[in-house]
Amino acid sequence: MAHSGGRVIHRLIPNRQLDLQPPRQTLAAKAEFAFGGGIAKARGVIAVAEPALDDVFIDDINFPAVDGYLLGASLFLPRGAKRHAVLINSATAVPRKIYRGFAGYLARRGCAVLTYDYRGTGDSRQKSLVGYNQPKSLVGFKASMADWAALDVTAAVAWMRERYKTLPLSYVGHSFGGQALGLLPNNKEVSRGLLIAAQAGYWKLMAAPERYRVYAMLNFIGLPVTRMLGYAPGWMGIGEDLPRGVFEQWVGWVMSERYLFTDPKLPGLTNFANYKGAMRALCLSDDPWATRPAVGLLCSGFTSIEPEILSVTPADAGVSKIGHFGFFRPEHRDSLWRGAAEWLEATD
Repeated sequence: MAHSGGRVIHRLIPNRQLDLQPPRQTLAAKAEFAFGGGIAKARGVIAVAEPALDDVFIDDINFPAVDGYLLGASLFLPRGAKRHAVLINSATAVPRKIYRGFAGYLARRGCAVLTYDYRGTGDSRQKSLVGYNQPKSLVGFKASMADWAALDVTAAVAWMRERYKTLPLSYVGHSFGGQALGLLPNNKEVSRGLLIAAQAGYWKLMAAPERYRVYAMLNFIGLPVTRMLGYAPGWMGIGEDLPRGVFEQWVGWVMSERYLFTDPKLPGLTNFANYKGAMRALCLSDDPWATRPAVGLLCSGFTSIEPEILSVTPADAGVSKIGHFGFFRPEHRDSLWRGAAEWLEATD
């Protein structure tokens, strides 16, 4: 079903279960920069085999960003009554598929959940006119992380708020997705913000020796290759391909002592003070990038509230490791996911 000149396309498939096959590309795995190790181990972490997800509808849609650019998204709906609306916002270079299991879990509990891809990534990357279902080259594609927040995330919040006017709107932000909440002109629409491994990612706040690998990779491999090719290729180990402007702005933030807070080209910084909802930031103790100081620095930007920073160890979840992406593994359904869902659904 197409809406308003084909700008919003719905393909509703009732009784559809989440894919049981691992995705063709490594998702959480590749996003670990490749030099972080453990890529092969991470393959298939998105595969979810849960019969209870028969209770969930999955609706693949497109919706327009603030400037009209079409974004690929998935809407997860419970069969029963909808009691909450939840928007899940991705980490950098991570397609929305990694969040399918968690989105389905929340939907089964009565939440209407939207996941989506930022422009230039996943299903929000334009298709090539040559070949079958091939992505268009990102060479010359104009986008930045500031655009992702101001145009894409802002539109996603507005879309959920308009569609579910009577429901409380909660925001889940993974890594960059959590950073973006502070930049949104409409962040007042969000009643609860759950930040997962979201940080002000200054390289010196990362754990050693990871900080040195990040510094070397971004400066001595990432930037030269990106400037030579005109985009940041995923084969460097960053996850998905990224537009040049996104990668360059990201590197600039990582190299800055206060991360995005000192970017003169980021007018959205004034919006951090506008957020007045509840906030919980999960800090995974074995995450080498979103360390406690880095999480604390990001949370310090929300000056109108006192964010709750909750440190979580692998032992708390009964596992040996969690890391930057592990929260979204289905093995945490009865531990981390349950706790997160209960917090998102709270009304205090």
